[in-house]
Amino acid sequence: MATQLGLEGMPTRLFSCTPSRLTTWLDCPRRYRMTYLDRPTPPKGPPWAHNTVGAVVHLALARWWSEPRERRTPAVARALVDRAWTTDGFSDDAQAERWRGLAGDMVERYAATLDPADEPVGVERTVATRSASLAVSGRVDRVDLRGDELVVVDYKTGRHVLTTDDARGSLALALYALASARTLRRPCTAVELHHLPTGRVARFDHTEESLARHLSRAEAIGAEAVAAAEALAEGGDPADLFPPRPSRGCAWCDFARGCPAGLAAAGQPKKPWDGLAQEEVA
Repeated sequence: MATQLGLEGMPTRLFSCTPSRLTTWLDCPRRYRMTYLDRPTPPKGPPWAHNTVGAVVHLALARWWSEPRERRTPAVARALVDRAWTTDGFSDDAQAERWRGLAGDMVERYAATLDPADEPVGVERTVATRSASLAVSGRVDRVDLRGDELVVVDYKTGRHVLTTDDARGSLALALYALASARTLRRPCTAVELHHLPTGRVARFDHTEESLARHLSRAEAIGAEAVAAAEALAEGGDPADLFPPRPSRGCAWCDFARGCPAGLAAAGQPKKPWDGLAQEEVA
């Protein structure tokens, strides 16, 4: 945890976190404990094929912007998918090969909408900010400069078709906007979700008030997580301090095998490639 001077020169310990860490606590305190506190980390399940697709697409687009400007073409974007491709989580080689083609299509279409000369301010850029109780940092997919203001761009490859409500309600995007403004020293209130399977862009323009509300929410989440971790260190019962929050989403949790409540909520176990079922149609 970082430390800064508080009132009357007394040191105040800041909770060092990422947006993902905060949202993990919000989703399920037990998964938070298993992810961030338990050592050694409990065993995870096998890799998910849909995560493989997302990781490859993100990597290909990051590498595309690092290419010389004359090579920033849709065809090169597709070749970067092929170069980064792995078969983790797929049922067999045939399914992996089919999805390599679908991911290539997705990235090639998206690259065709980009201006190779419109250089982003940051690609896979780490940004950070502080509040009275948090030291937040994270890596943004892309930060654009549009006029005099920054725009946070987040790539999405999943089955969910995104809306303005998704952009407005995203705690992570709001924190990235605050962190981008502080790190890059320019105004940043706009956030965008780029849904690559459909080509849709969901944008929201924050106000100072809406960003402040998200930051206040993040501070409250962080305070809960810190209090639970401190109580655990003092000998508290981990089951009481980090209860599960069972839901249908438990079927996709990496730690479901070690969580009876999660297994009960999950129903039929998911196969590593089940997350692709509807995406393949998109």
